[in-house]
Amino acid sequence: MQNPEKHPLYPWLVETRRDFHRHPELGMKEFRTAGKIREILTGLGAAFQELPGVETGVAAVLEGQPGGKTLGLRADIDALPMAELNEVPYKSTVEGVMHSCGHDCHAAVMLGVAKRVVESGLLKTIRGRLKFIFQPAEETVTGARLMVDAGVLERPKVDRILALHMNTDLSMGQVGLYRGVSQAHTDSFRLAIQGKGVHGARPNDGIDPIVAGAHFVSALQSIVGRNLDPRDAGVVTVGHFQAGTAPNIIPDQALLRGTVRTFKTEVRALIMRRLEELAGSLRPAFGVGVEYQFIPGVPSTVNDEAVAADLFQAAVAVLGPEAVTYLEPKMGGEDFGLFTQLVPGAFMRLGCADASRGIVYQGHSPHFDVDERALPIGVEIMVEAVRRYLA
Repeated sequence: MQNPEKHPLYPWLVETRRDFHRHPELGMKEFRTAGKIREILTGLGAAFQELPGVETGVAAVLEGQPGGKTLGLRADIDALPMAELNEVPYKSTVEGVMHSCGHDCHAAVMLGVAKRVVESGLLKTIRGRLKFIFQPAEETVTGARLMVDAGVLERPKVDRILALHMNTDLSMGQVGLYRGVSQAHTDSFRLAIQGKGVHGARPNDGIDPIVAGAHFVSALQSIVGRNLDPRDAGVVTVGHFQAGTAPNIIPDQALLRGTVRTFKTEVRALIMRRLEELAGSLRPAFGVGVEYQFIPGVPSTVNDEAVAADLFQAAVAVLGPEAVTYLEPKMGGEDFGLFTQLVPGAFMRLGCADASRGIVYQGHSPHFDVDERALPIGVEIMVEAVRRYLA
């Protein structure tokens, strides 16, 4: 695609994205964002689907010719609880909240797809319909489940579903897709250790939960290193270890929390079992009380082979074969996997880096930004995917 700035929707896409960026909202609080989305879709003649219990989620259908299938297009819309450090004209106006993962762009792109298929006349030529799914609370991995439970994949039933994500690992003008798994299972665990607090100079009179917790952190490293097949992948990380208030006091309690990332269901099950066994071993080994909880998250995102291949070819048609590639799976989480469990789908990475302008920071950085020339590229790839599936 030559000269994305010449795209007829480029100014509109930039302004729409910047409007969302200036007014970020956290998960399940995206009232302004959802209102703006509804306003734009209403102007395009979309019909809205009620989603009981999901106030800030939006599902809307654009009807083509009768019959045919339903293609779902999903965008997440929530921001993150962090302050923006970029000094740009569209900097967040909400203290401590920022679109640092590109969800402002995802919403703008999918709205651009709706605008493009209507204004170009493509909608009149396709057989079937488009269902646009604007999902809240992806960052807390709760929004997709709520929308699925509210029936977003039904009425009408979605036959396949597509999503995209901005990516600064890829330069603007590049696109990446996946064969099979793209993102990992994302689970977590919580371990509360009950000891007996005493003066730090008399440890023999107490039961030290910090020592037990430190043993647990050290021992769980053996799960990936010694229990997993070396050909498999898994991550077990303790990111929270809270205990004590002073250097000379052995506390009563220690609290540990961590994350588990896996691609395979059987690897996930093995890690779950070993974590529980290690937590249980602390009681006889250290005399502590143990309260352990494994907290299921979202499943891995599995890309359907045929859907991914079709989206790959759509991207090639827009950008040329040299700009489109298949990527290795990532250990990051994405609740789009709850959709692909139920409907064949594919997930695309839309390159948005520009090293010459310092646009290189990863998502969840306070300096994250995008090369906005990627926005019309995302629109055109999705429109091409619509054309190929429904025309």
